[in-house]
Order: sequence, then C-alpha cells, then structure tokens
Amino acid sequence: MREVFQQSLREVQDRLVEVASLVEASITDASKAFGNSDVALAEKVIDGVDEVEEMAASLDQLAIDILARQQPVASDLRLVVGALRMSSSLERMADLAQHIAQLARYRYPESAIPKGLKKTFARMGALDVEMAGKIVELLRTQEPAVIDEVRNLDDDLDELHAKVFEKVLSDKLADNPTGVVDATLASRYHERFGDHAVSVAKQMQFFLSGSLD
Repeated sequence: MREVFQQSLREVQDRLVEVASLVEASITDASKAFGNSDVALAEKVIDGVDEVEEMAASLDQLAIDILARQQPVASDLRLVVGALRMSSSLERMADLAQHIAQLARYRYPESAIPKGLKKTFARMGALDVEMAGKIVELLRTQEPAVIDEVRNLDDDLDELHAKVFEKVLSDKLADNPTGVVDATLASRYHERFGDHAVSVAKQMQFFLSGSLD
C-alpha cells in the first residue's frame, strides 16, 4: 500500500509538470500571436485551453482520491492540497493566455497593440513566457531558488504594467479609444498571468518548507 501511495504522489507531481508545460506553450504562442497579429496561432491557443482544463480536472480528481483513500500527513498532505491550488492557478494562466490570443483575433488583420507600446508588450510577453518556464522548472526540480526567480520576474512585469497605464492615460492615445481598451486589457492579462505564476511558486514554497513566507 505504501508503494501505491508513493506512486500516486509521483503521479501528482508529474501531472503538475504536464499541465505547466501546456501553459508554457500556450503563453508562448499567445505572445507571438499578439505581437505579430497571427490569427492562426491565436486560434491554436484558444482551441488548446480545453486540453489544459481536462488535464487540470483529472489532476484534481487524483488529488481528491488520495485525500480520501490515503489520508496523507505532513509534506505529503501539503503536496496534495497544494496540487489542488496550483492546478487552479495553472488553469487560470491558460485562460489568460487565451484572452491575450482572443485580443489578437478580434483585431486581425490590424494589430491590437497601440503605437508606442509594441516593445513594452513584447517585453511583457517575454517575461510571462520566462515565468511559465520557471514554473515548469520549479515543479520538476523542486529547487527553492527558482521561487525567488519567479518573484523577481513578477516585479519586472508589475513595473511594465504600471508603464502601460501611464501611457494609456496620456494625451498621446486620446484619439484612439479602442487602442486604450486593448492595451489596458492586454496589460492586465499579462500582469495577472504573472500573479498566478507567483501563486504557484508560493504553494511550492509551502510544500518544501511548510511556510508561505
């Protein structure tokens, strides 16, 4: 029975990595679609969200079964409970990647990025992609140092988010209300993606140390 239990825990960890890898692919494609007005790539991201949701639901069911049948304690309990929370955050990250792709699709063949913000959004997208990759690394290696790396990247993302709002509130975009709305939404989606990545990192910290601080 103990071996079955340990195998179930390993499966939880493996499934977390699988879901996170799909999220990384989604945000990578969404960022490219948004930056290049690539409607085909945007559609790929939009259609791919269902797979993430299905895998997350399957992971949740596995975690619930472990809680019900095995009654884990200590670090094992933290892993299973954390997996439920991380699954939710990863699913939300996939949704946000989908939202970014939807903006690209809505404005096609035009760009959803107002003039003067292309480099900023390219950097925001790159940060989101890097954070997603760090989450995959963290879930696979359980290396505590990666947690700080995720948080540092999120700080950079927050700074860019603030700059976008400064830009859209300036007079330079006064004659482009659609651009203001698109930029505001896109910046918020990118920023929230980073927030959920930090949430996953915090749950891993709780699993590894028993503390969220």
